[in-house]
Amino acid sequence: MTKVKEVVIKEAEINNNCPECFNQDMQLTFFQKHRVSRWYYQITAEVTHQMVCNTCHSTIYPVKWTDDIERTFEYYQKMVTPEKKGLKLSRLSFLLIILLLILAGVLYYLFYSGII
Repeated sequence: MTKVKEVVIKEAEINNNCPECFNQDMQLTFFQKHRVSRWYYQITAEVTHQMVCNTCHSTIYPVKWTDDIERTFEYYQKMVTPEKKGLKLSRLSFLLIILLLILAGVLYYLFYSGII
């Protein structure tokens, strides 16, 4: 069963006005998705974001963004550097690969020595 983790890449305090409560205390967070399984650990290239007002605790969706918020978002989006996407096998995967190679070697030896 694969689990998806969202790892925080960058957090930024924004001084723009909240569209809900008009206070200047908002936080912009960028996440990168990581998939974790018993067999592998995968870093994806998918980056998501979330903007929350620290005063009224509401999530600010892009539909309600003002021009100032959009410019600030674009600025911070350019600053985000996600990790390179990749795949790392777990110890269980390596153990299974080694066991399969040993089994293939034993079968090859038994077949060509005339025992099988």
